[in-house]
Amino acid sequence: MHLSDVLIHINDSLNKPQQAALEEAMRDIDGVIAPRFNPGTNHLLLVAFNPDVTSSAALFARVTALGYNAQLIGV
Repeated sequence: MHLSDVLIHINDSLNKPQQAALEEAMRDIDGVIAPRFNPGTNHLLLVAFNPDVTSSAALFARVTALGYNAQLIGV
């Protein structure tokens, strides 16, 4: 299994419950290994995933489908 990471910048600052809900929504995507916000960066979501199963575009699509304004970083 190969792993990749993608960083998604959320334009809004999210509180802890919003962060937890978004992380949980990302975990529902097949191939997602570890979505997480690092402490002090409540607008940056780092997602480790298996690129053989899903893509950074699919991850970004989930974030925007949930109503967040966001950008992929480094893509």
